[in-house]
Amino acid sequence: MLTGVLVGVVTMGITILAAGALSGRLGRLPVYLTGAAFVGLMAFPVFLLIDTRSPALIALALAIGIGGIGIMYGPQAAFFSELFGANVRYSGASLGYQITTIFAGGLAPFIATALLAQFNNASWPIALYIVGMAIITLVCTYLAGEIRPSAAAELAEATAGN
Repeated sequence: MLTGVLVGVVTMGITILAAGALSGRLGRLPVYLTGAAFVGLMAFPVFLLIDTRSPALIALALAIGIGGIGIMYGPQAAFFSELFGANVRYSGASLGYQITTIFAGGLAPFIATALLAQFNNASWPIALYIVGMAIITLVCTYLAGEIRPSAAAELAEATAGN
């Protein structure tokens, strides 16, 4: 299990760096949406791999699952901070992130445990829960829209200062 988590964390490190760099070129919104869609689409395959109880397949599942989360983490700090004006940027991004962590991330283990107990240790309800959370993420992120200035606007602003 420890090896599987290590493989997942290394994969996440790579996907965070790649997604962060890609979001600088393509925009935060498409990369973040891709990450959310990937997590939702991979929820059932990841749990099917875990259910095999094979250490190699569990490591693969953790690499896919944890690495997929990295696709969203890469652009997340820039995306969140760009949602707010400069006068409230730190407070807005931090407050939004912390509240979400409490209610979404903090409750997830309790919800997963309750689902396991309710459905006789079946993993499909947890996968369905992850799909539901991914759909909420997709809708909310899409509605937030792309805030990042275009490359042309950044270039114009940079050259205006010279």
